[in-house]
Amino acid sequence: MVALLFILLILLFALSVPIATSLGLATAIVAWQGDVFSLQVIPQQVFNSINSFPLMAIPFFILAGYLMETGGISQKLIDFASTLVGHISGGLAMVAIVTSMFFAAISGSGAATTAAIGAIMIPAMVAKGYEVRYASANQAVSGALGVIIPPSIPLILYGIAAQVSVGDMFMAGVLPGVFVTGTLLISAYIVAKKKGYKGVEKSNVKEVFKAFRGAILSLLMPLIVLGGIYGGVFTPTEAAVIAVVYSFIIGFFVYRRIRVKDLVTIFRDSSVTTAIVMIVIGTAGLFSFFINRLGVPTMISEFFLSITSSVFIFLILANILLLITGMFIEAAAAILILVPILLPISTSLGIDPVHFGIIMVVNLAIGLITPPVGINLFVASQTAKIKISAISRAIIPFVIILFVDVLIISFLPIMSLWLPSILN
Repeated sequence: MVALLFILLILLFALSVPIATSLGLATAIVAWQGDVFSLQVIPQQVFNSINSFPLMAIPFFILAGYLMETGGISQKLIDFASTLVGHISGGLAMVAIVTSMFFAAISGSGAATTAAIGAIMIPAMVAKGYEVRYASANQAVSGALGVIIPPSIPLILYGIAAQVSVGDMFMAGVLPGVFVTGTLLISAYIVAKKKGYKGVEKSNVKEVFKAFRGAILSLLMPLIVLGGIYGGVFTPTEAAVIAVVYSFIIGFFVYRRIRVKDLVTIFRDSSVTTAIVMIVIGTAGLFSFFINRLGVPTMISEFFLSITSSVFIFLILANILLLITGMFIEAAAAILILVPILLPISTSLGIDPVHFGIIMVVNLAIGLITPPVGINLFVASQTAKIKISAISRAIIPFVIILFVDVLIISFLPIMSLWLPSILN
């Protein structure tokens, strides 16, 4: 039955059946054919998978991201980032990276970050002489920061699936997110020197302060969210509600970019996005329940441990598996499918669950920029009006950089565990 399940799943993926449908259909067919459990268990398990209070944070963070995107936050952040790094060689590429880091700490979504910042930065970079393929690839990979830097939906999902503190996952993502940002900035500088991409005019102290004052309300939101969680003021779910209220006040009353008629579109888009995510979570939960009934996690764990008891080899194999999985399966589904399989092995080898969660999320962030399911590639290509094939070739150096980053993060657990340890 295990072989039949995975063969059927691969076949459905090959036929371009949506991930949620593939997971649910493959599980239902094999469970029915093998008489593992009655079909009425299927809707029960789908409901149980989404019947979780911490999961309520997801629709609220999604809504906050749409409010921020419409509320003019992206332009304020771009203006501020430009005054900081815009004058350096490759300055506009760096502005896209730094702004994406700031926006990621607000939206929590890779696609939202790519869309909001890319709509402004890709045309600006092309106008300054950057190759459109490079500009698009740079923005796609910068958008991947949205799932590493907290608050992040994949971090929430991992916390729930692994039964570890979501707050700890948020804090654990800060330094790896900053580290990945730093490597992207270095690569942008090297490319700019090679290609001759010049920076813009350097801003003086007065201009930097003016841009900072314009962006300060936007930059405060992640501090309020993370500070409130670790200060014991509110839970991560309550923090998501605070983020919605804060982003609405800033966009509607302060920046005055959100109009009453925009709210219909914002609520509609956030509802559709939430529904898609929740359907994936529900069917992935059903799939996880089924493979647990079949004993797949135990079989895989015993197989891994029979091969090696080395933490080093396990992390290498796990990173390769996660990288390949991220190329074909959306991050939310991948987390819910792989956590029950890989987490028991990692904990038996002494790897901290929080650290392993960061390894998993950073790997799946790479999946946002790798074909055939890399959603950031699709968003960036649509923004730049170029073919996926063109941007896919330009993304290869970035994939190599990020994979080296994830190996460093894997073998330096202090990078993920230092902040949670000093705050607990």
